[in-house]
Amino acid sequence: MKVQTTDDKELKQMIITGLRENGGYCPCILNSKGKPEYKCWCKDFRENVKVGATCHCGLLIKINT
Repeated sequence: MKVQTTDDKELKQMIITGLRENGGYCPCILNSKGKPEYKCWCKDFRENVKVGATCHCGLLIKINT
């Protein structure tokens, strides 16, 4: 699987800051810290997001391999 990050620099910085503060766990999902399914790249993104779509936060975009 290949991914790219959003071109929205403000959103990207906000999410990356949240990930750092939350130990790599999704900053957009409450109580995600310590739950492996919410570690970035989260389980939902890896298993359910289709090519061309973004993750819950909008940071990552799944692209063709």
